[in-house]
Amino acid sequence: MRQFGEEFAAHIASGATTLCWCWRIERTDGVTLGFTDHDVALAFGGTAFEPAHGLDGGETVQKLGAQTETAEVLGVLHSEAISEDDIALGRYDGARVESWRVNWRDSAQRELIRADTIGEITREDGVFRAELRSGQHAMNVPRGRLYQHMCDARLGDGRCGKNIETAAFRVAATVTGKPDATSATVSGLDGFDAGWFSHGVARWESGRRAGIEETIVRQDGGTIALDRPVGDWVEIGDTLTVYAGCDKRFSTCGAKFSNAINFQGFPHIPGTDFVLRYPGTDDRLDGRRIVS
Repeated sequence: MRQFGEEFAAHIASGATTLCWCWRIERTDGVTLGFTDHDVALAFGGTAFEPAHGLDGGETVQKLGAQTETAEVLGVLHSEAISEDDIALGRYDGARVESWRVNWRDSAQRELIRADTIGEITREDGVFRAELRSGQHAMNVPRGRLYQHMCDARLGDGRCGKNIETAAFRVAATVTGKPDATSATVSGLDGFDAGWFSHGVARWESGRRAGIEETIVRQDGGTIALDRPVGDWVEIGDTLTVYAGCDKRFSTCGAKFSNAINFQGFPHIPGTDFVLRYPGTDDRLDGRRIVS
């Protein structure tokens, strides 16, 4: 049974409550927003909670065991708070949502009812539905190492150890064209080897996509193909930082980045082709295996 603070419990027991819901949304890019279903703005904990113009919380189904509990927040999109562009660009993916029950006459009387992360968001006719996933959802996320030929580190992170904030591995670029739905032509890539930025990262510095990082699927000269549609969110003149790409192979780690000592894969593990092969007349049968 949940135990409330004395003042909040006394207010509930009074029989004449003045309660409302408040939601604090903390996006992964550091932006914090506050909303309430009350008709007057509230503030506590350093966050201002604005009337949400139709934001409403659905019921929560309680489950036993380690199953993920889910709830839903339903609201009307409006540009001053949660815009459809921000949702489509993934700015709310994985955001933390705190659901508070608050006495709007005295916001010091409040209780944190649940803390969730935003899962799937759907949009239809100007209305959005955000799925809220409980903390048990973290138990569904794979943990630990995956033993495979390819490296499982992110280029430039602590496990990789390679400094990519140098002129050899990053460049400032500017959009000069949009040849198709998922590609952009950019300036600034001259002087690099063909495909140098394939499998790399593009971090948008300006425009409607500012602050978003995307994977570069392929680079062909001054054209980069991204893993998501460019659409109307990119305009000629938008700037971005482009980072060199790594295909996660041991040979690339050594030849391109001189970082084979930090390779986080297992290139000498026999694959299924080795397990399923049969002895040949030219094979060495002395128990040794040559790795090319």
